Amino acid sequence: MSGAGKASRIVVAGVVGALFAALAWADAAGFAGAAPAWWLLPLVIVIAVGGVDELVRLVGARDLILPTWLLRPAAVAIPLAAACGAEAFSAATSTAAPPVAIGWAAAAFTVAVLLCFAVEVAGYRPEARAVERIAASTLVVAYLGLPLAFMVGLRLLCVENPGPEQTGPGHLGIVPLLSLVAVVKGGDVAAYVVGSLAGRHRMAPTLSPGKTWEGAAASVAGSLAAAWLVIEQSGAAAARPWGGWAAFGLAVGLAGMLGDLAESLFKREAGNKDSGRSLGALGGVLDLVDSLLFASPVAWLLWAAAR
Repeated sequence: MSGAGKASRIVVAGVVGALFAALAWADAAGFAGAAPAWWLLPLVIVIAVGGVDELVRLVGARDLILPTWLLRPAAVAIPLAAACGAEAFSAATSTAAPPVAIGWAAAAFTVAVLLCFAVEVAGYRPEARAVERIAASTLVVAYLGLPLAFMVGLRLLCVENPGPEQTGPGHLGIVPLLSLVAVVKGGDVAAYVVGSLAGRHRMAPTLSPGKTWEGAAASVAGSLAAAWLVIEQSGAAAARPWGGWAAFGLAVGLAGMLGDLAESLFKREAGNKDSGRSLGALGGVLDLVDSLLFASPVAWLLWAAAR
């Protein structure tokens, strides 16, 4: 990438980071009287819709046309179901168990899959590759909708008691969500800087030639440092994720790296360098959130088992 391209990438990343920081502050502070997650849900909807459009384009490069009109609302409905299933969405002192909200998201996902089948059954033609379309549509809503639901679950997490009978609020506020973003993006930044300056040994030369083992090692170190800062040094959390900051940083950081490679698989199969151009030098929506998608369920599991 040229110097101008790198500068443009940094500027766009700064703008996106500032926007997220502003929304996170408004959400954490309950700005304008909003309940938890209300300020961040519009961002979730944008990611869901933009991600669906990019995935449909990538899949379309393999001559497989998917029903965007169905997949957009499906990908949005899954994280919204997680929000509506959490009492904290409307009452900051809720004591709903963490799995309850994710159960609503799973139900929404199941309905989306059933609708994908219904669409193909209703319009079946022998040459339409119906089974492939159903499989690809299911992958799209699972790849986007379910991880976004776990992100919503992190924001609304209550850890007083992970079972159905809870005795107190035990809310962790926005810390679990921020820990996810900080660990994953801390690893991404470290990998980019070290990989660009000192990367010599390619990690996945066929799938993603730009990734190196030196960058991967730096990514793990960056993720661990971010986990230590957010979880141990902020003093904002009433509990700690299972295994402490080190286990959280390592597990979530490695899951984020896998998520990055998973999106590279989509792009490689489609013959594209980026998932889109909606974010300029940063690429598309998926290029921004790919690592978060795989890391979010890991982060949720560790925080849901918090001590």
